[in-house]
Amino acid sequence: MNSELMTMIASLAAAISVVSFTIVFYGMLEQISIDKSMIVVPKRIPIFVKLMLPFAPNVKPLVRMNIFDQMRAQVRELLIQAGYEHAITAENFIAVRLLLTLVGIFLCVICFMSKHPLLGIIIPPLMFIYPTAWLRSEKTKRHKEILRSLPNVLDLLTLSVQAGKDFLSSLKDILERRRLDALGEELGKTFQEIQLGKKRQVALRDLSNRVKLAELTSVINAIIQAEEMGVSIGQLLVIQGDQLRNKRFSQAEKLANEAPVKILFPVILFIFPSVFIILIGPMLLQALKQM
Repeated sequence: MNSELMTMIASLAAAISVVSFTIVFYGMLEQISIDKSMIVVPKRIPIFVKLMLPFAPNVKPLVRMNIFDQMRAQVRELLIQAGYEHAITAENFIAVRLLLTLVGIFLCVICFMSKHPLLGIIIPPLMFIYPTAWLRSEKTKRHKEILRSLPNVLDLLTLSVQAGKDFLSSLKDILERRRLDALGEELGKTFQEIQLGKKRQVALRDLSNRVKLAELTSVINAIIQAEEMGVSIGQLLVIQGDQLRNKRFSQAEKLANEAPVKILFPVILFIFPSVFIILIGPMLLQALKQM
Protein backbone atom coordinates (compact mmCIF):
# COMPACT_ATOMS: atom_id res chain seq x y z
CA MET A 1 0.00 0.00 0.00
CA ASN A 2 2.83 2.37 0.91
CA SER A 3 4.63 1.62 -2.36
CA GLU A 4 1.47 2.45 -4.37
CA LEU A 5 1.05 5.70 -2.44
CA MET A 6 4.68 6.66 -3.09
CA THR A 7 4.24 5.85 -6.79
CA MET A 8 1.14 8.09 -6.99
CA ILE A 9 2.93 10.92 -5.19
CA ALA A 10 5.94 10.58 -7.50
CA SER A 11 3.70 10.60 -10.59
CA LEU A 12 1.81 13.64 -9.31
CA ALA A 13 5.07 15.47 -8.57
CA ALA A 14 6.38 14.64 -12.06
CA ALA A 15 3.17 15.92 -13.64
CA ILE A 16 3.33 19.14 -11.61
CA SER A 17 6.99 19.58 -12.62
CA VAL A 18 6.17 19.12 -16.32
CA VAL A 19 3.27 21.59 -16.14
CA SER A 20 5.39 24.13 -14.25
CA PHE A 21 8.24 23.78 -16.75
CA THR A 22 5.80 24.25 -19.64
CA ILE A 23 4.33 27.39 -18.07
CA VAL A 24 7.77 28.86 -17.40
CA PHE A 25 8.94 27.96 -20.94
CA TYR A 26 5.97 29.68 -22.60
CA GLY A 27 6.44 32.68 -20.30
CA MET A 28 10.01 32.99 -21.50
CA LEU A 29 8.85 32.73 -25.12
CA GLU A 30 6.39 35.57 -24.57
CA GLN A 31 9.17 37.77 -23.22
CA ILE A 32 11.28 37.25 -26.34
CA SER A 33 11.15 40.28 -28.61
CA ILE A 34 8.71 40.51 -31.44
CA ASP A 35 9.04 38.19 -34.36
CA LYS A 36 7.78 40.88 -36.73
CA SER A 37 11.10 42.68 -36.54
CA MET A 38 12.62 39.73 -38.38
CA ILE A 39 9.91 39.75 -41.07
CA VAL A 40 10.42 41.51 -44.37
CA VAL A 41 7.49 42.50 -46.54
CA PRO A 42 7.51 40.25 -49.66
CA LYS A 43 8.87 42.07 -52.71
CA ARG A 44 7.69 41.65 -56.27
CA ILE A 45 10.36 41.87 -58.93
CA PRO A 46 9.25 42.51 -62.56
CA ILE A 47 9.30 39.53 -64.89
CA PHE A 48 11.94 41.10 -67.16
CA VAL A 49 14.32 41.51 -64.23
CA LYS A 50 13.62 37.96 -63.01
CA LEU A 51 14.38 36.54 -66.45
CA MET A 52 17.76 38.29 -66.55
CA LEU A 53 18.85 37.53 -62.97
CA PRO A 54 20.20 34.00 -63.73
CA PHE A 55 22.54 35.54 -66.34
CA ALA A 56 23.69 38.41 -64.08
CA PRO A 57 26.82 36.59 -62.72
CA ASN A 58 28.26 36.54 -66.25
CA VAL A 59 28.28 40.35 -66.32
CA LYS A 60 29.41 40.94 -62.73
CA PRO A 61 33.15 41.22 -63.59
CA LEU A 62 32.27 44.15 -65.86
CA VAL A 63 30.00 45.74 -63.23
CA ARG A 64 32.76 45.60 -60.59
CA MET A 65 35.02 47.88 -62.64
CA ASN A 66 35.86 51.30 -61.19
CA ILE A 67 33.83 53.06 -63.86
CA PHE A 68 30.62 51.74 -62.23
CA ASP A 69 31.49 52.83 -58.67
CA GLN A 70 29.20 55.84 -58.65
CA MET A 71 26.38 53.92 -60.29
CA ARG A 72 26.70 51.13 -57.73
CA ALA A 73 26.45 53.62 -54.87
CA GLN A 74 23.38 55.29 -56.39
CA VAL A 75 21.65 51.97 -57.08
CA ARG A 76 22.45 50.69 -53.58
CA GLU A 77 20.87 53.80 -52.07
CA LEU A 78 17.79 53.44 -54.29
CA LEU A 79 17.43 49.76 -53.35
CA ILE A 80 17.56 50.61 -49.64
CA GLN A 81 15.00 53.39 -49.99
CA ALA A 82 12.70 51.16 -52.02
CA GLY A 83 13.10 48.28 -49.55
CA TYR A 84 14.67 45.88 -52.06
CA GLU A 85 18.15 45.60 -50.52
CA HIS A 86 17.43 41.99 -49.45
CA ALA A 87 15.78 41.04 -52.74
CA ILE A 88 18.50 42.07 -55.19
CA THR A 89 22.02 43.47 -54.87
CA ALA A 90 23.27 46.61 -56.59
CA GLU A 91 25.70 44.59 -58.74
CA ASN A 92 22.95 42.24 -59.89
CA PHE A 93 20.65 45.17 -60.65
CA ILE A 94 23.25 46.92 -62.81
CA ALA A 95 24.07 43.62 -64.52
CA VAL A 96 20.39 43.09 -65.31
CA ARG A 97 20.19 46.62 -66.67
CA LEU A 98 23.13 45.98 -69.02
CA LEU A 99 21.66 42.64 -70.13
CA LEU A 100 18.31 44.24 -70.89
CA THR A 101 20.13 46.87 -72.94
CA LEU A 102 21.84 44.11 -74.96
CA VAL A 103 18.47 42.45 -75.49
CA GLY A 104 17.11 45.81 -76.65
CA ILE A 105 19.96 46.17 -79.16
CA PHE A 106 19.26 42.65 -80.44
CA LEU A 107 15.57 43.48 -80.87
CA CYS A 108 16.59 46.73 -82.57
CA VAL A 109 18.56 44.75 -85.18
CA ILE A 110 15.57 42.48 -85.73
CA CYS A 111 13.27 45.48 -86.16
CA PHE A 112 15.61 47.06 -88.73
CA MET A 113 15.78 43.78 -90.62
CA SER A 114 11.99 43.55 -90.63
CA LYS A 115 11.76 47.16 -91.86
CA HIS A 116 10.47 48.72 -88.63
CA PRO A 117 13.27 51.25 -87.95
CA LEU A 118 11.21 53.54 -85.67
CA LEU A 119 10.41 50.69 -83.31
CA GLY A 120 14.04 49.58 -83.40
CA ILE A 121 15.22 53.04 -82.35
CA ILE A 122 12.78 53.20 -79.41
CA ILE A 123 13.34 49.73 -77.88
CA PRO A 124 17.00 49.97 -76.63
CA PRO A 125 16.54 53.22 -74.64
CA LEU A 126 13.33 51.83 -73.11
CA MET A 127 15.04 48.60 -72.08
CA PHE A 128 17.89 50.60 -70.53
CA ILE A 129 15.63 53.05 -68.65
CA TYR A 130 12.96 50.54 -67.51
CA PRO A 131 14.76 48.99 -64.45
CA THR A 132 15.70 52.35 -62.94
CA ALA A 133 12.26 53.81 -63.64
CA TRP A 134 10.65 50.81 -61.93
CA LEU A 135 12.95 51.13 -58.91
CA ARG A 136 12.27 54.85 -58.57
CA SER A 137 8.52 54.22 -58.73
CA GLU A 138 8.84 51.61 -55.97
CA LYS A 139 10.76 54.12 -53.87
CA THR A 140 8.01 56.71 -54.37
CA LYS A 141 5.30 54.19 -53.45
CA ARG A 142 7.18 53.19 -50.31
CA HIS A 143 7.63 56.81 -49.23
CA LYS A 144 3.92 57.48 -49.75
CA GLU A 145 3.02 54.38 -47.71
CA ILE A 146 5.33 55.46 -44.87
CA LEU A 147 3.95 59.01 -44.95
CA ARG A 148 0.39 57.67 -44.86
CA SER A 149 1.07 55.45 -41.82
CA LEU A 150 3.27 57.84 -39.85
CA PRO A 151 0.53 60.02 -38.19
CA ASN A 152 -1.36 56.96 -36.93
CA VAL A 153 1.82 55.40 -35.51
CA LEU A 154 2.64 58.68 -33.77
CA ASP A 155 -0.84 58.74 -32.24
CA LEU A 156 -0.42 55.19 -30.92
CA LEU A 157 3.03 56.03 -29.55
CA THR A 158 1.59 59.11 -27.86
CA LEU A 159 -1.16 57.10 -26.16
CA SER A 160 1.30 54.45 -24.97
CA VAL A 161 3.86 56.97 -23.69
CA GLN A 162 1.22 59.05 -21.92
CA ALA A 163 -0.12 55.85 -20.35
CA GLY A 164 3.22 55.41 -18.60
CA LYS A 165 5.21 53.13 -20.91
CA ASP A 166 8.69 53.96 -22.12
CA PHE A 167 9.41 54.59 -25.78
CA LEU A 168 10.82 51.13 -26.62
CA SER A 169 8.01 49.22 -24.89
CA SER A 170 5.44 51.36 -26.70
CA LEU A 171 7.16 50.75 -30.04
CA LYS A 172 7.27 46.99 -29.39
CA ASP A 173 3.55 46.83 -28.56
CA ILE A 174 2.64 48.82 -31.68
CA LEU A 175 4.75 46.61 -33.95
CA GLU A 176 3.20 43.48 -32.46
CA ARG A 177 -0.36 44.63 -33.10
CA ARG A 178 -0.10 46.56 -36.37
CA ARG A 179 -0.34 45.08 -39.83
CA LEU A 180 3.15 44.83 -41.27
CA ASP A 181 3.76 47.61 -43.79
CA ALA A 182 6.71 49.68 -44.99
CA LEU A 183 6.85 51.82 -41.85
CA GLY A 184 6.47 48.78 -39.61
CA GLU A 185 9.30 47.06 -41.47
CA GLU A 186 11.65 50.00 -40.99
CA LEU A 187 10.69 50.46 -37.33
CA GLY A 188 11.15 46.72 -36.79
CA LYS A 189 14.70 46.93 -38.15
CA THR A 190 15.43 49.87 -35.84
CA PHE A 191 13.97 48.06 -32.83
CA GLN A 192 16.05 44.99 -33.59
CA GLU A 193 19.23 47.10 -33.90
CA ILE A 194 18.55 48.67 -30.48
CA GLN A 195 18.05 45.22 -28.96
CA LEU A 196 21.35 44.06 -30.44
CA GLY A 197 23.16 46.82 -28.57
CA LYS A 198 23.13 49.87 -30.83
CA LYS A 199 22.41 53.18 -29.11
CA ARG A 200 18.88 54.45 -29.56
CA GLN A 201 19.94 57.78 -31.07
CA VAL A 202 22.29 56.06 -33.51
CA ALA A 203 19.61 53.54 -34.56
CA LEU A 204 17.07 56.33 -35.11
CA ARG A 205 19.57 58.33 -37.17
CA ASP A 206 20.29 55.22 -39.23
CA LEU A 207 16.55 54.88 -39.83
CA SER A 208 16.44 58.48 -41.07
CA ASN A 209 19.45 57.98 -43.35
CA ARG A 210 18.02 54.72 -44.66
CA VAL A 211 14.57 56.03 -45.61
CA LYS A 212 15.50 59.64 -46.51
CA LEU A 213 11.97 60.98 -46.09
CA ALA A 214 11.80 64.59 -44.91
CA GLU A 215 8.76 64.12 -42.66
CA LEU A 216 10.19 61.04 -40.95
CA THR A 217 13.56 62.77 -40.52
CA SER A 218 11.84 65.71 -38.84
CA VAL A 219 10.06 63.42 -36.37
CA ILE A 220 13.24 61.45 -35.60
CA ASN A 221 15.30 64.61 -35.06
CA ALA A 222 12.64 65.93 -32.69
CA ILE A 223 12.62 62.66 -30.69
CA ILE A 224 16.44 62.64 -30.46
CA GLN A 225 16.53 66.27 -29.33
CA ALA A 226 13.79 65.62 -26.77
CA GLU A 227 15.76 62.71 -25.30
CA GLU A 228 18.98 64.72 -25.18
CA MET A 229 17.30 67.72 -23.51
CA GLY A 230 15.05 65.69 -21.20
CA VAL A 231 11.80 67.01 -22.70
CA SER A 232 8.59 64.94 -22.49
CA ILE A 233 8.30 62.77 -25.60
CA GLY A 234 4.52 62.46 -25.28
CA GLN A 235 3.80 66.15 -25.86
CA LEU A 236 6.37 66.26 -28.66
CA LEU A 237 4.71 63.31 -30.43
CA VAL A 238 1.33 65.07 -30.21
CA ILE A 239 2.78 68.16 -31.92
CA GLN A 240 4.52 66.12 -34.61
CA GLY A 241 1.36 64.11 -35.32
CA ASP A 242 -0.74 67.26 -35.68
CA GLN A 243 1.82 68.82 -38.02
CA LEU A 244 1.92 65.72 -40.23
CA ARG A 245 -1.86 65.53 -40.34
CA ASN A 246 -2.16 69.20 -41.30
CA LYS A 247 0.49 68.77 -43.97
CA ARG A 248 -1.31 65.74 -45.41
CA PHE A 249 -4.58 67.72 -45.44
CA SER A 250 -2.86 70.60 -47.28
CA GLN A 251 -1.41 68.14 -49.79
CA ALA A 252 -4.88 66.67 -50.39
CA GLU A 253 -6.28 70.17 -50.99
CA LYS A 254 -3.48 70.90 -53.44
CA LEU A 255 -4.15 67.69 -55.39
CA ALA A 256 -7.88 68.47 -55.43
CA ASN A 257 -7.20 71.93 -56.86
CA GLU A 258 -4.94 70.43 -59.54
CA ALA A 259 -7.55 67.85 -60.62
CA PRO A 260 -9.54 70.17 -63.00
CA VAL A 261 -6.36 71.14 -64.85
CA LYS A 262 -5.16 67.52 -65.12
CA ILE A 263 -8.51 66.28 -66.39
CA LEU A 264 -8.68 68.96 -69.09
CA PHE A 265 -6.31 67.16 -71.48
CA PRO A 266 -8.14 63.77 -71.54
CA VAL A 267 -11.48 65.59 -71.84
CA ILE A 268 -10.31 67.54 -74.90
CA LEU A 269 -8.53 64.56 -76.46
CA PHE A 270 -11.07 61.77 -75.86
CA ILE A 271 -14.47 63.08 -74.74
CA PHE A 272 -14.97 66.16 -76.94
CA PRO A 273 -14.30 64.31 -80.25
CA SER A 274 -16.86 61.65 -79.29
CA VAL A 275 -19.43 64.31 -78.42
CA PHE A 276 -18.80 66.16 -81.69
CA ILE A 277 -19.14 62.93 -83.69
CA ILE A 278 -22.45 62.11 -81.98
CA LEU A 279 -23.85 65.62 -82.41
CA ILE A 280 -22.48 66.64 -85.81
CA GLY A 281 -22.21 63.18 -87.44
CA PRO A 282 -25.94 62.81 -88.33
CA MET A 283 -26.07 66.36 -89.73
CA LEU A 284 -23.02 65.71 -91.92
CA LEU A 285 -24.51 62.47 -93.22
CA GLN A 286 -27.80 64.24 -94.00
CA ALA A 287 -25.95 67.02 -95.81
CA LEU A 288 -23.95 64.51 -97.88
CA LYS A 289 -27.17 62.72 -98.90
CA GLN A 290 -28.77 65.98 -100.08
CA MET A 291 -25.65 66.90 -102.05
